This record gives sequence, structure tokens and C-alpha cells, in this order.
Amino acid sequence: MPTTDRSELPIDELRAVAHKLADAARAATLPYFRAPDLPTENKQAGGFDPVTRADRDAEAAMRRVLADLRPDDGIMGEEEADIPSRSGLTWVLDPIDGTRGFIAGTPTWGVLIGLQAGAGPVFGIIDQPYIGERFEGGFGRARVVGPQGIAPLRTRGTTLLADAILFTTFPEVGTAAERTGFEAVRDRVRLTRYGMDCYAYALLAAGQVDLVIEAGLHCYDIAAPIAVIEAAGGVVTNWQGGPAHTGGRILAAGNATLHAAALELLKTAP
Repeated sequence: MPTTDRSELPIDELRAVAHKLADAARAATLPYFRAPDLPTENKQAGGFDPVTRADRDAEAAMRRVLADLRPDDGIMGEEEADIPSRSGLTWVLDPIDGTRGFIAGTPTWGVLIGLQAGAGPVFGIIDQPYIGERFEGGFGRARVVGPQGIAPLRTRGTTLLADAILFTTFPEVGTAAERTGFEAVRDRVRLTRYGMDCYAYALLAAGQVDLVIEAGLHCYDIAAPIAVIEAAGGVVTNWQGGPAHTGGRILAAGNATLHAAALELLKTAP
């Protein structure tokens, strides 16, 4: 019978596997980044939801690692079919979060690797291959490894919306009703920035910004950021204050006080 008792998890092994997944995705994505004539397809009729060969190659590379090292674990990925878990553990993979940024040549995209045991993630990695920064959180550790060495991750203690820095990926956050909720927060913060993809969550965990608000996310967009941010001291929920690991409307904050202030405004969105 599979177990999801977190006290029984092989932490060192799982952490090592997660880093091997990130290494595999780095090797698969970097040759395509800023390369001319990147093969790209549109997955959305009447809109633009791009997928590139880099997305597909990176997810395939990570799945090969798991097939070799953790064949009984489940997989939920953006580009291929889900694989049910036989171990009680499921890897949640987004090979390139921020494909539009990848296509445009901005280093705000990243590889997201989350590990779920039961309901919600217990470990996550946000990896930015081009910059060489890897943010990890869970199993009692939150840190970034990058060109400047290794540093602990700790969210900021900003408690007032008037002092906060807010990120979101698109100015057009979700539906018209969702935009109203977002704008209620936006109009009260000190600074709002756009277009950061998953790197916004990494910067929140690193204590550079205070809030990230988004809507319309999938589970693979948010599982890894939840683990990293919570390990760094932050809070991630949906817009009603409930669990966020299934996606949808997301509010991430550096601390509970600021989270509550933003949540009060977002709850008004239909």
C-alpha cells in the first residue's frame, strides 16, 4: 500500500532526484534559448498558447529520469499524459513556465519541479537555466544556488500594502471580474511589475518582492512555487484563502499579515 507519511519519505534521495530532473531540463532547454528559427506551435484556437520543441524535449528528458530512478512515482506534466502514482508520490512538472518569455528571449521563464505527497507539494524547485539560478524549498530547507554562490531564502516582512511590491505575469489578469479584484490590490501597493512568469515567485521567496497575484493557473504552474515560498516563510492560497495546489486564482505573499490584507480585497471578485 503506498504511503504518503511525510516522516517516512527518503528525503535525500528525493532531493537528489529533483536536482537530476532540473539538470536534465537545463540540458534540454538551453540549446534552444535565443536560437534562430525555434520550432513553435500554437495550442489554442483563436488565441496564442505556444509550445516549443524545447518544452517537449525538456519534459521528455525529465520523464526518462523518473522512469529510471523513480518508476513507481506518478507524473503530472504540461506536455504529456499523466501517469498514476503507485508510491503515493507524484512529480508535477512544467518544463518551461513562461514559454512566451522563452520565445521572446527574456530570462524570466523557468523549469518547475514539484513533488506532491498526498494533498499539496512537499518540495519544489524553480530553475532558471540561462541565469544559472536554482531556487529550492522543502524538507526543512529553502535556498538558492547560483552564480553568486549559495544563499538562504527568506521572504520579506512587509506588512502594509502601501509599502509592497506586486508582480503578475499579464496586466490582463484572467476575466473582467478577476481583473477588478487584482486592480483593487494594484491600486494600493507601492509598485507593480508585469511579465515575470515563474521568476516572480522565485523573487518573492528570495525577499525581493512582496506579492504575486495571478489567475487561470494549472497545477503544474504553481506546485513548485508553493513549496519554495512556504519553505521561505511565505503564504500561498487561492483567492478565497483555500489550498492553491490545484491551480486557478493564486495569491502569494511574503507573510501572513500582508496576505490577509490582499486577500480581503481579492475575495470581492466573483
